[in-house]
Amino acid sequence: MKIVHLTPHLGGGVGKALSGLVEQFGHAEPGVEHAILCLEAPEKSRFVERVRVSGCSLLICPDSTRLRENMAHADIVQLEFWNHPATLRALCHEPLPPMRLLVWCHVSGLNHPKIPTGLFCEAHRFLFTSECSWDTRQIRELPPNVLSRLGTVSSGGGFQELPYPRPFPRAGLQAGYMGSLNFAKLHPEFVHFLAEVRLPEFRVRLVGDQTNRQTLLVQCRRLGRPDLLEFRGYTDDVAAELAQLDVLVYLLNPEHYGTAENALLEAMAMGVVPVVLDNAAEKTIVQDGVTGLVVRTPKEFADAIQWLAENPRERHAMGWAAASMVRARFTLERMANAFLSHYGQIMGDEKRTIPFRSVFGNGPAEWFRAFVRDESVFSDDGRVRLTSRNRQRHSLFERTKGSVFHFQRRFPQDARLHAWAEALDKLR
Repeated sequence: MKIVHLTPHLGGGVGKALSGLVEQFGHAEPGVEHAILCLEAPEKSRFVERVRVSGCSLLICPDSTRLRENMAHADIVQLEFWNHPATLRALCHEPLPPMRLLVWCHVSGLNHPKIPTGLFCEAHRFLFTSECSWDTRQIRELPPNVLSRLGTVSSGGGFQELPYPRPFPRAGLQAGYMGSLNFAKLHPEFVHFLAEVRLPEFRVRLVGDQTNRQTLLVQCRRLGRPDLLEFRGYTDDVAAELAQLDVLVYLLNPEHYGTAENALLEAMAMGVVPVVLDNAAEKTIVQDGVTGLVVRTPKEFADAIQWLAENPRERHAMGWAAASMVRARFTLERMANAFLSHYGQIMGDEKRTIPFRSVFGNGPAEWFRAFVRDESVFSDDGRVRLTSRNRQRHSLFERTKGSVFHFQRRFPQDARLHAWAEALDKLR
């Protein structure tokens, strides 16, 4: 059985999940052959090297001929899916051969980006990466024959390779955050939550990209807390950074797009106690008072940090509970076994031509707008109409993450994308 994965890149969470998956299959399922078609040149080599060492075939930036050839020879095409412009071009630019299509969706669909309903209907199997994605009206209204083809396989795994928590509690409290600093993911009021903490020495290490660094620093200075944040930058040695932390301050935008939250799981696997907001994705992972703390307001956050600082033994026990849960529940073996079951079920289905243009639209502007929940925001005449609520949606103003600016850079000749990007820039 040959599985061909189509992914826009091999970075971040998808790179970790996909490299871990093919590695696990290489160890345990010699009868399953995997190949990866990566549509963009990788910015970092970490997961590329893991894929190649596993023996999995990897083709980077395939032209349209090689893309179609690989899909035609696949028993199953596994689409690593989110609203990336490279993916939409690959699927919709020209007709593709008949296939058995399995979609592994790496965004929740709860907020922006929405998941086009047609994709649920056309896929042989559609898999979410978190149980939180089921709780929408869109899913509840799908017909039974479509609902029967949906499932969940977490993209979290591979945590056994991380060090176990410290055997004894440590004095003091070191807090940090790992992940993206773009405000489509990080809570826009992140600094205001931190400033509520009453501990005089409290500060938070930020590990990850440097997006919004200046904005965050300005917010700290305005609140009279210029030393509240320490920027560590990106690192491949996640374990070394986590080993220095006691608490993960994981306060995300309530409308964020994430699902499995690998940064959260990595921290928990090493016994770092998470403090999270009561967002859907985080609540499927963190059990309040058992494997972490769930808060709703800046005051509740400050109280949680105070309690963790004053109760190191209880904090340590909570960290061990978190580590035990993650290492038992999120494993590459469970991930691979789940996929093997789904592969077996759809191998009995006939290959068929998937009408991707019917799902997403006939050109780049329509491909972008297929993921916008309120399509009237971006009108055909090139205007952008924002309500007061839409003005607070940071995902609209991001420069990447499937935003109009991301699509416009990829398709610079598209007049509507150009007009929308120009109009949105004036509304910032």
